[in-house]
Amino acid sequence: MRDEGLVQGDEPFKKLLTQGMVVADTFYRELDNGGKDWINPADVDIVRDDKGRMTAVTLKSDGLPVLHGGMEKMSKSKNNGVDPEYIIREYGADTARLFMMFAAPPDASLEWSDSGVEGASRFLRRLWKFAATFAMRTDAALQQAASEPVSVASNDKKLQAIRFDLHTILKQANIDYGRNQFNTVVSAGMKLLNLLESEKFEFDLPADADEAAKAGINRQFLTATADVMDVLIKLLYPITPHIGHALWQDLSPRLGQLLGRTMKALDSETWPQHDSSALVQSEIELVVQVNGKLRGRITVAADADNAVVESTALANADVQRFMEGKPAKKVIVVKGKLVNVVV
Repeated sequence: MRDEGLVQGDEPFKKLLTQGMVVADTFYRELDNGGKDWINPADVDIVRDDKGRMTAVTLKSDGLPVLHGGMEKMSKSKNNGVDPEYIIREYGADTARLFMMFAAPPDASLEWSDSGVEGASRFLRRLWKFAATFAMRTDAALQQAASEPVSVASNDKKLQAIRFDLHTILKQANIDYGRNQFNTVVSAGMKLLNLLESEKFEFDLPADADEAAKAGINRQFLTATADVMDVLIKLLYPITPHIGHALWQDLSPRLGQLLGRTMKALDSETWPQHDSSALVQSEIELVVQVNGKLRGRITVAADADNAVVESTALANADVQRFMEGKPAKKVIVVKGKLVNVVV
């Protein structure tokens, strides 16, 4: 193409990505002539122990034992390919896509696992179920009269923590997309769903809160939920386009009302970017160890010096209990992460 003048330059590509092989279990029976009759994994029954190790393998058609030939590259010669039509019929195309993206980086070998496919399907079902619950809660909240937001200090901290987690995860996911590390992008999506289901979304109510106040606080947390859902759907859309499109069609009008902006078609939406201001923390949580074992957690100012961190850790009731009245020989502070008290 260069010699014909069709392209400029010697190298027509900016980057080469050599994808890894897909490997799967092989099974066979020995033939009388010394050869092997390779049997497809779909045609065998496998018994495993509590650690997932194979203890017995039999052929479905006759119930007699077959031999396990180990993990090999999927090929016709070893008859260990998996029919994608079965996966799509049973779980849907998005499940197959999600599993393959999550199981390994694209340049590494992917070990096929039926349990991994089921795990990917469970995650997508969780996402679908959460979205349905969110839609019902949002519809109920939007029908209520507009109410003034109510400030409760503990709620403010929770909302800040949600925003911090969201933009921390998003920042790393965008880096991973740029590096073609799709497995950790899927992991980011799972972290976002875990965040949505976490206790951080359980808001606190003042004792004298009336119905308007309750509605106002609920609306604040639904808006925080919408913020995370907006990012989650967009983040997974290139990997699971079908469920992403369906969720966006259903939720985008609600997301728009909560977030106060007009939503476009998903293909026309701008890609989410992290907000650096959300990553600035006034307080941080540190784990505290006693002799290397986790014994408590403390909250200190983000800019607290080591002396303040040490005194706060030593004053913690759980830490005092595990120190058993013994003096601290040494206190090791790993800035921004943990404190280890040596007794």
